[in-house]
Amino acid sequence: MEATKERTSKNFKKLQARMRGLVGKAIYDYNMIQEGDRVMVCLSGGKDSYTMLDLLLSLQRSAPINFEILAVNLDQKQPGFPENVLPEYLSSLGISYRIVEEDTYSIVTRVIPEGKTFCGLCSRLRRGILYRVATEEGATKIALGHHRDDIVETLFLNMFHGGRIKAMPPKLLTDDQKHIVIRPLAYCPEKDIQRYANARNFPIIPCNLCGSQENLQRAKIKEMLQTWEKENPGRTDSLFRSIQNISPSQLADRELFDFAGLDNKQDK
Repeated sequence: MEATKERTSKNFKKLQARMRGLVGKAIYDYNMIQEGDRVMVCLSGGKDSYTMLDLLLSLQRSAPINFEILAVNLDQKQPGFPENVLPEYLSSLGISYRIVEEDTYSIVTRVIPEGKTFCGLCSRLRRGILYRVATEEGATKIALGHHRDDIVETLFLNMFHGGRIKAMPPKLLTDDQKHIVIRPLAYCPEKDIQRYANARNFPIIPCNLCGSQENLQRAKIKEMLQTWEKENPGRTDSLFRSIQNISPSQLADRELFDFAGLDNKQDK
């Protein structure tokens, strides 16, 4: 038993070190957090946001810069949502937090026909509320828990269903240019996040609103990518690296590259 615990502890320390390294590298590569920042960490109760908060708190203790962390949860009033879980967890950490109560559940279920996907409207409503709260709280950065696999899935969703090459950037200036959104888990594989969350035994809260819907397009993309990863390990990482290594002249977007201006300069 003791040997098993020791091996488990050593394995977790290796995993934690790797995850800290990946988050630290993403923060450094994209200059996500700067001296004096007030980072609003959006906490949903899922494995991704718990892991993000945990790693940011760990990095905060050893970072060469000073920055604040404010954990924020949006209680969307889904039936059966355990309202006590996050306040109790965050209180146990001794950090600043805010629970925002907004009944977006009633809006989404009233507007979206039965059987249709709630995710689009739910996401827009949630985003607007979080941006408002960031302004109220004086947050200079909004941290979201999207990871590497989320970013690659979004790339394929936009290609298959939107006819465009677009994913989720690790760092984003909002359309109104009022907020900076960061994704510290951008380099982290989902499977490692799952292992980390399991080891840390976070009090996970499932999403009964979106998670209960079958045949979502994202779920289909995820299944496709998981199949590719099993057949060719490293495929997802290669796909992610491709969006960091773009050659506009080898695509076909006339706004990104002056194809019309290309000319053979040799004497004719």
